Amino acid sequence: MKMKKVLCILMAAAMVLGTAACGSSGGDSSTADSTPAEDTADSTEDDGAAQEEAESQEEDSSASDEAATATGTLKVAAVETAYGADMWTDVCAAFEASHEGVTIELTVDKKLEDVITPEMKSGVYPDVILRAVGAESGLTETFVKDNNLVDLTDVLSMTVPGESTTVGDKILPGFVENSICNPYGDGKTYLMPMFYGPCGLFYDQGLFKAKGWDVPETWDEMWELGDKAKAEGIALFTYPTAGYFDAFFYALLHESMGNDKFQEALRYGEGIWDTPEAQTVFDIIEKLASYTESTTPANANDNDFQKNQQLILDDKALFMPNGNWVIGEMAEAPRAEGFEWGFTALPAVSAGGERASYSFFEQVWMPAGAENQDLGKEFIAFLYSDAAAEIFAGSGAIQPIQGMTDKLDGDNKLYYSIYDNGAVAVMDAFAATEAVEGITTRATFFDPVNSLVTGDKTKEDWVNQIKADSDALRAALKE
Repeated sequence: MKMKKVLCILMAAAMVLGTAACGSSGGDSSTADSTPAEDTADSTEDDGAAQEEAESQEEDSSASDEAATATGTLKVAAVETAYGADMWTDVCAAFEASHEGVTIELTVDKKLEDVITPEMKSGVYPDVILRAVGAESGLTETFVKDNNLVDLTDVLSMTVPGESTTVGDKILPGFVENSICNPYGDGKTYLMPMFYGPCGLFYDQGLFKAKGWDVPETWDEMWELGDKAKAEGIALFTYPTAGYFDAFFYALLHESMGNDKFQEALRYGEGIWDTPEAQTVFDIIEKLASYTESTTPANANDNDFQKNQQLILDDKALFMPNGNWVIGEMAEAPRAEGFEWGFTALPAVSAGGERASYSFFEQVWMPAGAENQDLGKEFIAFLYSDAAAEIFAGSGAIQPIQGMTDKLDGDNKLYYSIYDNGAVAVMDAFAATEAVEGITTRATFFDPVNSLVTGDKTKEDWVNQIKADSDALRAALKE
């Protein structure tokens, strides 16, 4: 639960950011017949274009060489999390070893803001900062709001130091194309994705093997399995607390709506909750509530949540939304004979449709006041190298890098392979607003699930609350 609280901060942070950035456009490369004069003109233009391209390539090469051979002192600041501080010491040492003439001044602290803010107020900034959106201090959000970030788009096209692949090619799809990394909706990347943790449905693989049951791929199959389990005295579903419906709700919303309407919903778009796609989400959650173990709401609090998690280990419920921290939380708990952790994305709304998994992730960035920006970008590119990834993984910090799951084993491989197996990564969340008295996104969208399970609130009550609160939140959007 402690790790959930840390990671949930990362998810909630996306509320401060705008809609996702748009994609790139292409051009038509076809040609038509031309006269000799046109051919001459075209040839001249082509020669000029070729010269410009050659000059551009020379400039790019020069810039790349300058970054690769940059020397001096680089100031790196990283918040210390459950992964510990040693991994940062080791990664910085590895960078120094491969970059002669470079010295890194490393600051790692659990209360990073308290350490670096006084110096930043006097105009002395770290060159690179690892601090995710969503921290209580709002440090990263402040830099975003004030437009005080360095554009890191060019880092994506940089070759990873010591390798032949670009940074952009190494990062898993979806981890850059979101409103957290692209906060201004201008197609530029200002925050780079680092350590991540997928969320989905946990279950007992041993039970499924013993019963000969298949993991449902659609919600229709989910209901069929729920009826089979009910006949054997097993509930289909439980959850630790209603707060765990954050990641669940976003993933389901994305499955049903697709990205465009999903982005509209995150900004409380007028009429969005009356669309058929939104109604599908409400219908699924209402039906899921009827399949939920009846004791769940009574234990869905910070003191008793593990009783709900224990339902999965005791084979009294089949599925539970959670993150990989649950494996550690329940490591010493008793379990049914043959129990084996299983993990899956949400079932698709329809056959062949998208199956989604929400992912919390941390970010690394550069303040506009950074003095050594070229070397800072080189360092950020190095963070995606196999050498750095191996060091981070040794402390349990996994990055969204292609092929990373091939190097994992045990529960970690099961957990982090979810996107390799076709799940779509969802990473955005409701947009932040000015404070609206009596309204929070959790109280509006997630907490009412308890009342749906107990029958104290109907789906219609919940939807009406969402519509009314969305009107107030939309009016208070931060622009």
